[in-house]
Amino acid sequence: MIKNYTSGVPVERTVMRIEVALIGAGAIGIYKDYKDGVLGAICFSIQDPENRLLSVRLPADAKAVYEVLRARMKRPRGETLKKLMDQSARTSWRLIEDWIKIQVSLIEMRQAEFLQVFLPYIWNGKQTYYESLKEGGFKALPEHVESKSKRTKPE
Repeated sequence: MIKNYTSGVPVERTVMRIEVALIGAGAIGIYKDYKDGVLGAICFSIQDPENRLLSVRLPADAKAVYEVLRARMKRPRGETLKKLMDQSARTSWRLIEDWIKIQVSLIEMRQAEFLQVFLPYIWNGKQTYYESLKEGGFKALPEHVESKSKRTKPE
């Protein structure tokens, strides 16, 4: 089930809601990253509890959403495909909005820490932490994780 695939909320309104949520979470700077006139990411800065200034980049890939939705259509017409691209942008940003609000709620309710949920999106100005791990073949991850049946019970 794809959430928000019928959203009629304009991208601009969703982005405004995202900005409000980020400001409420302590963001001290927010900017938008456009490519070819299309919003591709929202970036923000925040100070962590150790007073480090962290940059976060949250991308939304409307083209990927378009491909998923397009694959589910039988025989769309040209006008339908244009509408589908607009719908894909709305859907991708609504998904980001929902995700951010859930992550901020987890942080506020002390169910998670900021870095626990936003670590993959920490931005060094060129790439996210996740992209860095991926580029390095995920070598920073543990080589072996014990299977559930071999784990010892916590004391």
